[in-house]
Amino acid sequence: MEQSNTPQQEKQQSNRFTYWLKTSITARMLMVGFLVIVLLIPLSYINSLIRERSFRQTDVVNEINEKWGDEVLIYGPVLKLPYKTYSEKTTYNDKTKTYLTETETHINYAYIFPEKLDLDSKLNSKSMYLGNFESSVYTSKTNINGTFGIPSLQSKDIKVEDIQFEKATIIYKTTNLKGIKTEMAITLNGNSYNFETNFNDSRNTKNRLEELETSHLNKDLFSSKIDFNMNVTYDGSRTFQIIPVGKTTTLKMESNWSDPKFIGAYSDNDETRNINPDGFTADWKVLSINRAFSQLYLNAMPNLGQFAFGTEFVVLVDEYQKSERSAKYGFLVIGLTFLIFFLIQTMSKIHIHPFQYLMIGLALTMFYTLLVSISEHSNFLKAYLVAGISVVVLITLYSKSILKSLKFSGFIGMSLTALYTFIYVIIQLENYALLVGSIGLFLILASVMFVSRKIDWHND
Repeated sequence: MEQSNTPQQEKQQSNRFTYWLKTSITARMLMVGFLVIVLLIPLSYINSLIRERSFRQTDVVNEINEKWGDEVLIYGPVLKLPYKTYSEKTTYNDKTKTYLTETETHINYAYIFPEKLDLDSKLNSKSMYLGNFESSVYTSKTNINGTFGIPSLQSKDIKVEDIQFEKATIIYKTTNLKGIKTEMAITLNGNSYNFETNFNDSRNTKNRLEELETSHLNKDLFSSKIDFNMNVTYDGSRTFQIIPVGKTTTLKMESNWSDPKFIGAYSDNDETRNINPDGFTADWKVLSINRAFSQLYLNAMPNLGQFAFGTEFVVLVDEYQKSERSAKYGFLVIGLTFLIFFLIQTMSKIHIHPFQYLMIGLALTMFYTLLVSISEHSNFLKAYLVAGISVVVLITLYSKSILKSLKFSGFIGMSLTALYTFIYVIIQLENYALLVGSIGLFLILASVMFVSRKIDWHND
């Protein structure tokens, strides 16, 4: 027959377990580790909150750009040349019992790219805000000039007499028609021709190339090479790119934006690039040998978007990106803070209750909600200072009541200050964030190993 424990025996066992929790290093380590894992739950909710607010920022930035002007992509100008083709159609006549052959005429189009295309673009950039959300916008003034060669379709087996020079036009494709701020016209050998929109009833118009076309050109233009010149002013945002349709294409870009990112299929000239706090200048040169498309297409203009290049006007690590990067270090902050309390508890024999650890952990997670909410109404530095000082002061005062020592609580305060300062420095860095972070973590690990070397881990 099994003998049940008496109330006195159960009390003794409970006291032994409580004593083990208070005195055992292993028990304290398990308890601290468990609490760190538990605190990952509110940290995950905070990360979700930051992502949600970041998505809201994306929606607002898109709203800003739609009102100001979307991304700009230039494709052209291109010479559109109609020509005749013929086909035979045979029909059977029941009355005469004979076959009749008719010749049908069809109108097709050749699209001829320029021999030379030079663009000189000056962009006045600025940050635009809606509430606390920021987008990079610009006003660009671009001069486009170059030369069309004398059209020849003989390589495509098209006779000169079948070309309708009198119905030739110039095509210019671009995104962001809404952002164009000048009348669109092109000068060909001194003669000016206005562009009109070839309307395409498509519901998805964002970042889609729209087509502009001139009236019919003067037939006399085609007796020699055609020099062209045009100017266009855009209100745009985020990116400015061109497609290198010239046999030789050059792009010179100048802007007051200090954080450009050169994007696309071709890199700029490193020797002429100049980036400084007042802006940048950059030059590109693309030859026909550098691209995988020809100078002449029949029936339809190809989609050459993959060959576009230009500049993205980057808003460096915005407030939500900084908050998200800061929250990624939440596990590290909580773990190191608990480690400091654990070492103090182990070395000084001061008892710290699990509930007190939990309160300290929750205070550390509150830093991130304060940071996100305040940064929406101020800049990131001010938000970080307010949130950091609030949490450091709160935990320092709370640790004073727990540890009963001004020396220990002061050490806690200085450690948290150093930790938050270290994380802020990492967040601000771009190219050296990983290097500085790795060195910092190595030094922290070395410090912990040095402090804990005299602890008797076997006294359990």
